[in-house]
Amino acid sequence: MSNETASKNEYLVEVNNLQQYFPIKVGLFKSLPLKAVDGVSFSIKPGETLGLVGESGCGKTTVGRSLLRLYTPTGGDVFFDGEKVDEKSIGHMRKQMQMVFQDPYSSLNPRMTVEDIIGEPLDVHKLYQSKGERRDKILHLMELVGLNAEHATRYAHEFSGGQRQRIGIARALATNPRFIVCDEAVSALDVSIQAQVINMFEELQEKLGVAYLFIAHDLLVVHHISDRIAVMYLGRIVEIADSNELNDNPIHPYTQSLLSAVPYPDPKMAKQRQRIVLEGDVPSPLHMPSGCAFRTRCKYATERCAKECPTLTDRGNGHQVACWNK
Repeated sequence: MSNETASKNEYLVEVNNLQQYFPIKVGLFKSLPLKAVDGVSFSIKPGETLGLVGESGCGKTTVGRSLLRLYTPTGGDVFFDGEKVDEKSIGHMRKQMQMVFQDPYSSLNPRMTVEDIIGEPLDVHKLYQSKGERRDKILHLMELVGLNAEHATRYAHEFSGGQRQRIGIARALATNPRFIVCDEAVSALDVSIQAQVINMFEELQEKLGVAYLFIAHDLLVVHHISDRIAVMYLGRIVEIADSNELNDNPIHPYTQSLLSAVPYPDPKMAKQRQRIVLEGDVPSPLHMPSGCAFRTRCKYATERCAKECPTLTDRGNGHQVACWNK
């Protein structure tokens, strides 16, 4: 099931000024917009992995769901292989864009066998001519993700968390997609199982040429699997760069703080590293500070930061940073 369809464009996925606001009631007759995603832009090339990191609640998952129109975006545009993703086009694009969900326990139907879970996308999109062909495709998908044929008749509750996530990955691969959103796809797994699943993602990418948006909060995991990394803070991307460049030369104060908190395997090197502890709490997304959202926790903040929200600017080699003072 190799991915033979070549992209006509340099970028497979392009996101321009994506916005996702949710109305939140704050009184009997009053509501405020919760700006979960506010002006996010990025692009992903065919066969590339873009890591999306940030602390819980920053809007990472909302970005992924909005891309696939599991949420209808409040504003902005998403393009897939040059074609705009909207209510009219998403129907025929659904085969090309899939998602692996965070929780392997709640994302699988407990009443369906593994064969039916993986076969459901094949049924929906009518991707087989006979029951025999359907069965062959399902067994091939199971083999791709390291499951045995005898697992096909079992139910999700009979499997470990790692095996359940493999079932979810096989389901996502059933339509032979060119782009997969991996939403915290390994965060619910034990560390040893995480490594196996990450290696499998990389092998699948090599075999099938699929592109990933890999959403996570673990920077070590993201650095390992990603070609480029985007860092989010309160609904906005504050820095985006090549994976090694971001790791070696973080510019934004928030990125520097995140990287300083990553556990380092070498005790001597760990002692030499300076931990950057941010002051204050994350502001409420219902009552965002003016200008730069990070300024209330930033030691470099100036008056300009309170007045104007910085936009991403290129600092060379595609390293983009949204900061007035760095």
